[in-house]
Amino acid sequence: MSIAKKGTWVRVHNIVLNPSERAPQVPDDTKNVPLEMWDKGFLLNDEAKIGDNVEVETYIGRKIEGKLIEINPSYGHDYGKCVPELLYIGRQLRSILEGGESND
Repeated sequence: MSIAKKGTWVRVHNIVLNPSERAPQVPDDTKNVPLEMWDKGFLLNDEAKIGDNVEVETYIGRKIEGKLIEINPSYGHDYGKCVPELLYIGRQLRSILEGGESND
């Protein structure tokens, strides 16, 4: 089991509002679930393991508490699937621009 030491970059999870605490004007499908928060920061506890309640300092200096869910989290976003039609746009544009006014 991995142990995070003080100062380690971690991700935490917290329930901000339970369903009963949600505003009455939000849609039913929204107010029937808790408002959750996931954030990253530097661990302030001396050490912790996954599942422990911890305090972290975010990159901009906020101190928050939550359940430790990941140690040294990575970014998991991308730009989606390849769109073959877009692969050739750069070459086509370059060809048009190199021709100058003759391609007007």
